[in-house]
Amino acid sequence: MTVVRDVPKQLFIGGDWQDAESARTLSVDNPATGEELCQVADASPGDGRRALEAAVAAQAAWAATPPRVRSEILRRAYDIIIARTEDLALLMTLEMGKPLSEARAEVAYGAEFLRWFSEEAVRVDGGMMTAPDGRNRLLVTRQPVGPCLLITPWNFPLAMGTRKIGPAIAAGCTIVLKPAPQTPLTSLVLAQILTEAGLPAGVLNVVTTSDAAGVVEPLLRGGQIRKLSFTGSTQVGRILLAQCADTVIRTSMELGGNAPLLVFDDADLDVAVEGTMVAKMRNMGESCCAANRIFVHTSVAEEFASRLAARMGALTVGPGTEPGTDVGPLIDVVGRSKAHDLVRDAVKRGATVLTGGELPEGPGCFYPPTVLTGIAPDSAIIDSEIFGPVAAIRTFETEDEAVAAANDTEFGLAAYLFTQHLDRALRVAERLESGMIGINTGLVSNPAAPFGGVKQSGLGREGGRVGIDEFLEHKYLAVPVGA
Repeated sequence: MTVVRDVPKQLFIGGDWQDAESARTLSVDNPATGEELCQVADASPGDGRRALEAAVAAQAAWAATPPRVRSEILRRAYDIIIARTEDLALLMTLEMGKPLSEARAEVAYGAEFLRWFSEEAVRVDGGMMTAPDGRNRLLVTRQPVGPCLLITPWNFPLAMGTRKIGPAIAAGCTIVLKPAPQTPLTSLVLAQILTEAGLPAGVLNVVTTSDAAGVVEPLLRGGQIRKLSFTGSTQVGRILLAQCADTVIRTSMELGGNAPLLVFDDADLDVAVEGTMVAKMRNMGESCCAANRIFVHTSVAEEFASRLAARMGALTVGPGTEPGTDVGPLIDVVGRSKAHDLVRDAVKRGATVLTGGELPEGPGCFYPPTVLTGIAPDSAIIDSEIFGPVAAIRTFETEDEAVAAANDTEFGLAAYLFTQHLDRALRVAERLESGMIGINTGLVSNPAAPFGGVKQSGLGREGGRVGIDEFLEHKYLAVPVGA
């Protein structure tokens, strides 16, 4: 296919496309068919070192580049991405599986981070004041933190790249980007687009690899990386934090989620069902902020479950490239097996399947939209991030009970609640231990808002006005009065 054929398949280091050491390659597969799309370079630790050396060499000049220049590069990249929406959407669908309609939406969402941070690049400011004792003027400036290692997941191949690359470029930082091995093609095209937009050699370096641990750990322990931004599992995040400790690397961690969704007795059920469909089924449920635990007041639980099952059961499952597809394949066999094992465990413990729940025949990593009720307290699905199209419904009687159940997790990324009472909405939102709350909506992601969680869902924020702060250091200058 042309969009796959036209993607560079090498590593991008110092402005050049290069083969990996020993010409190693890794396979990129189509999850809808299980067939190979292509081979891309498979970096070694030595390749990772060369990428970091290129970023270090480019750092001083890039930090000194006028903010307006950085801004215009990001804006040109935004324009290019929007102009190539169809090709980028198809590429993402082929390597990741999501339906074309969702892939197009991700192109718009991902591109917006570049436009947003193009505007933030020229607004990095500081301050000046007189010291309380009157002896010094206190000047505060902000400077780029330095070379960054950005590690992105497979579920949003474009948006997770732009959400990290945008603020790093805007702040004046150079980058080593390591995309997920399942979906490297979009990141390689993104490097191509940014180069076309005028990004100097060495500012962005892309290292695709099947040996993440072998490539990443030496970079973190070597003393030249000054910032790590990682999106992925909490388990891996803990390992990376430990590796960053030796050289005190600044970190941003967007980790796992176990998002609760609360439907109160006064909720508008039309709004609640629609919001749940978005919170649960966006990206086939393969999202860290997907609704993972659905709690419904007993007085409306039966009707809510029936409506949700009807909506989910009516969705069309198939290859994302086919017209009319609502639900594409999961990323791989491991992801599908995990979702099915959680469903089987819940059923074994007494849950009822209202729709779905059976493995389909044929090729591809497809799993049907599934609704479960009567979830037992000891079911594995309660404490596991499903990452699939499975809605597990439990009931509650009181507001306190709902909030306690929602907070009964080590995670705290996103949460959702549905109620028509403003006071209850604000009161419950304040009590929920999550970094993002959707009130009568199932969508919280927005480039203009700070994305991130609390507890073991991570550190720092991406997007919004604070997103660029993660890539800047404050520097204080003391100037004696009269000097």
